[in-house]
Amino acid sequence: MPLKLFNTLTRKVEEFKPINPPHVGFYACGPTVYGRAHLGNLRTYLFVDVLHRTLENSGFDVDFVMNITDVGHLTSDADEGEDKMEKGAARDHVSVWDVAKKYTELFKEDMQELHIWEPDQWLRATDNIPEQIALIERLEAEGYTYKTSDGVYFDTSKFSKYGALAKLNLKGQKAGARVAENQEKRNPTDFALWKFSPRDSQRQMEWESPWGIGFPGWHLECSAMSMKALGSSFDLHAGGVDHIPVHHTNEIAQSEAATGKPFVRTWVHGEFLLIDDGKMSKSLDNTYTLENLEEKKLSPLAFRLYCLGAHYRSKLNFTWEALAKTQKVLEDLHQRIAALDGAPNIGIRKYEEKFFAAMQNDLNTPQALAVLWELLKSNEPAAAKRASVVKMDEILGLGLATIEPLVLVIPAAIQKLVAEREAARKAKDWAKSDELRKQIEQAGFSLKDTADGQVLGKG
Repeated sequence: MPLKLFNTLTRKVEEFKPINPPHVGFYACGPTVYGRAHLGNLRTYLFVDVLHRTLENSGFDVDFVMNITDVGHLTSDADEGEDKMEKGAARDHVSVWDVAKKYTELFKEDMQELHIWEPDQWLRATDNIPEQIALIERLEAEGYTYKTSDGVYFDTSKFSKYGALAKLNLKGQKAGARVAENQEKRNPTDFALWKFSPRDSQRQMEWESPWGIGFPGWHLECSAMSMKALGSSFDLHAGGVDHIPVHHTNEIAQSEAATGKPFVRTWVHGEFLLIDDGKMSKSLDNTYTLENLEEKKLSPLAFRLYCLGAHYRSKLNFTWEALAKTQKVLEDLHQRIAALDGAPNIGIRKYEEKFFAAMQNDLNTPQALAVLWELLKSNEPAAAKRASVVKMDEILGLGLATIEPLVLVIPAAIQKLVAEREAARKAKDWAKSDELRKQIEQAGFSLKDTADGQVLGKG
């Protein structure tokens, strides 16, 4: 079954067809490392991970690239305000370079906690300044740039397809509507390729350029580094929906203006994680991190399962109560898998086909999870169930394949109590059933009533 994805560029679910199959050039926007990634950020990286795993499972040879933004990301899409890295350094009372190192390491630790696969290539903006300057020079040679008192800008009016990704109505754009007003900009949508350092102060990160001392604009790095790693045209670009109207729109403009070639064939975007039905973001000061989960003794993998329970293109509202419930679901999942004795052998084809069909259909993780539960509740042989769970977990990434079968020694006396309780339940003698449960639990065992009957475990 072919992999189908919703392509933001065409607004359609369509068969994914790489340029040179089975090779896939895949780029995803990475973190701006001025602070700890919050759960809203991490939902995006979880969706990217599911996409990465599904591509690999589909038989593609994936070259996956992610950037680290350690310079140039300003606090406004209008190319105004502080550089987020400089802001982070002032907050933490350390150098910008120390901030970048600290939060890059924390991000990678978060990835490990969430079982997110690392990319084949990490590319840092500060390691690729010459490539970014060279891209500006190409754009300048093609007549797409102009200089103002604060930097070098891309003239969006000269790129006829500008705004196609976001379906922007350029005639309706006004200065101050999408971006802050800048009297020197020729068009409201023009964006900075290179920003000059302030005259009255020295930045910690700044470089010589043909236009003056300064630093690259945020949008520039993704174009320069993705094309360096994957070529002028590549297959797949992923990120959050918030990148569609500005960041990714600008990537397309500067890349295609420089090369004259189509930039990316398929664009895939993940929706927001909401908190109290509003956007979670550092600017709104309503963010939570994996550290906050640990403080509440909640597993990062419970958050992963929580995100898998919603389609990546649907908004997901975060609450602590919902995550606590998901933690219990994860614990139940672990118990059920631990109860599957026998060495993994051949799985159950009909369940595996249903599971992977759901994933091939635009990464339908809720439907895939439903198939997993259907399998676990079935009367199929335990060893075969375990084999299929192992295959499914290659996509889910919940660590289910590592759960060892539970060796549960049940004394004859407990087996007798369980049988008596089952008889009491069938007779609807609830008082006796409750009393027998207490005796079983007092003996150090747990007991759950499920649609498939009683499930005995360790206390």
